[in-house]
Amino acid sequence: MMKIKHVNTSYIKWLSAEEMHNDSKEWRLELEFLNDEYLFFKDLIKWNTLQLIDFQSYGKSKEIIEKLSNSIKTNDALIQLVQKHENSLEVIDIKADKQKETYKNEHKTLLILFKNHLKEHRELKLNLFDILKKIKKTEKQKRIIDVE
Repeated sequence: MMKIKHVNTSYIKWLSAEEMHNDSKEWRLELEFLNDEYLFFKDLIKWNTLQLIDFQSYGKSKEIIEKLSNSIKTNDALIQLVQKHENSLEVIDIKADKQKETYKNEHKTLLILFKNHLKEHRELKLNLFDILKKIKKTEKQKRIIDVE
């Protein structure tokens, strides 16, 4: 599940409706781009499944695949939440302070979830690339030994 880590959100109280709308559009674009990265990661894992299992225990390999799967689910959920957030901006009365305050609180929560998700995504990507680099290095060393 998503863990909430501290993100500085104090500036949100001064954001205009247009600025919040632009934020959420950027978030959605970033999240949609991550979906492309996930497809790439899945292909990388698929192409290197045997090496991944050879390189480390099945349990560790399974763990990274589960982290990828959870990250994809989180990403999909965030896209839905951001889309809903964007749509709700269109129907709130900007003059109604209570509605504005509720919307800004929702915006703050989404910002925190978004930033945490990006951080976890980077950690997953670094971990995956690190493992794949080690696999490729090991394969290269085996080929050199086989040639000698």
